[in-house]
Amino acid sequence: SLFDSPAERYLRARQSVQRFTVTQLGECWSEHRKYVVHSYNFFLFPSTLGLTDVEFTLSASSIQFLSHYGFDYSKFLKDGIPYMNEVQEKILSQQLLGGSLKVSSALDRDVLKKAIDEVTCWIVAAEEEETMILQDLNGYQMFEVQLVLRKALQNVWTQPLGDKKVMVRKVSPQHRQLLENSPYDYCRKELILLSARGFTNLFQTLVKAKKPLVGHNMLMDLMHLHDKFYKPLPESYEEFKRNIHNLFPVLIDTKTVTKSIWKKCPLPRVVNLLEVYEVLCSNINPKDSTCPVIALASDCSRYAEKKSPHEAGYDAFLCGSVLLKSAHLLLCRSTDDAVEADPSFSQYLTVLAEYLNKVNFIRGGVSSINFSGEDTPCKHPPALVVRVQGWPGLNERQIYEEFKPLCLFDVRQLSKNQFILLSNKFKHVRLVLRDYKHHPHLRVSVYRHWRHSPRMNCLLQVSGIVALWSLLAFVLGGAPCCSL
Repeated sequence: SLFDSPAERYLRARQSVQRFTVTQLGECWSEHRKYVVHSYNFFLFPSTLGLTDVEFTLSASSIQFLSHYGFDYSKFLKDGIPYMNEVQEKILSQQLLGGSLKVSSALDRDVLKKAIDEVTCWIVAAEEEETMILQDLNGYQMFEVQLVLRKALQNVWTQPLGDKKVMVRKVSPQHRQLLENSPYDYCRKELILLSARGFTNLFQTLVKAKKPLVGHNMLMDLMHLHDKFYKPLPESYEEFKRNIHNLFPVLIDTKTVTKSIWKKCPLPRVVNLLEVYEVLCSNINPKDSTCPVIALASDCSRYAEKKSPHEAGYDAFLCGSVLLKSAHLLLCRSTDDAVEADPSFSQYLTVLAEYLNKVNFIRGGVSSINFSGEDTPCKHPPALVVRVQGWPGLNERQIYEEFKPLCLFDVRQLSKNQFILLSNKFKHVRLVLRDYKHHPHLRVSVYRHWRHSPRMNCLLQVSGIVALWSLLAFVLGGAPCCSL
């Protein structure tokens, strides 16, 4: 809604981010100058090691949408890379140090029980240094089986063999003590944490690199990055902004950049990322030798042969390409097309300076969220106020439907018989003021805060009553007394 402030929108989006999970994340890295692109898709699945079982929501429409574009749900569910935020990592670390690791999955508990039964039956007759193999252990089951067996049985040692197998060896207590202090123990707690962090390790590498982070319409992306890989989203909108700015000091939202370019350049108006990419490709002079050359690396050639919209790695490639092409257009405009050969990325950052850390805010009280300062309010057309006469019981939905055939407005009820209309187009405001000038039941006028605000009306009424009583007191108090 155009009525939304960034803080209001953030609180609503926060509830959504906390309910949903990230299924796939795409990244593109490029080598400088020629911009050779290395594009990656990461299928993700929440870490389940030792944690309270993570619950998340999948909406039917999202499943249908991703299925249409070929999303592989099998990879997401079976091979998704684990991840966790700092709070979850702290809980797991405490469990590992205290030896109180909990197995949350019913499937893992069954596998664990089977493994323990096999080992306890085997060890009774086994000789020292004799070994047995546990098979068909997936993911965290490799860790969980070893930790539980080592804690329960002081005369066994375990070692992962790969290919879903763990070797169990019967050892003496003295030998066991030596093995526990060995640097070659693949079940050390720091290695378990490293594995459980999964994709979070790469996230932390990105944070340390302090490179510009580029996205398209990236507010929700930033909220998911914060919530899933850093810390649970705070209730405070301002704290969220500070945290993101500390993690990624330079943000570039290509939606913010291209919205500006669309106002400055006579380009076809398009909406989605793929269309923006295609428009920029078709409108940049092919003979411009200074234009950045963007080439896909040999291991990413599939994207050169086939479009894969809404696949994370492909969208990351589109996003980076849109950034470079947009920056080149801006550089050409700033230098009257006299661009030196092979412009550097630092030159592109210079012309993008006014857009840095400004993330697009869809249809709201500001045009973008400024992660390095105060948000600047939008310059919307003036609000309209609709006063209803002789048409009782109207609500916001009915008012919206009334004006919908003419143009779109966001509606909010002001009082019992008054509604505010907001639009982002001046022509819509003019159209409604003209066409509803003589409407029998709806009086439309430009909203004036001093005149239409319920608080201001209440204040004026109270002030009027106080003034009236003061006047009466003055008149009555100043009247001459009569003596009998």
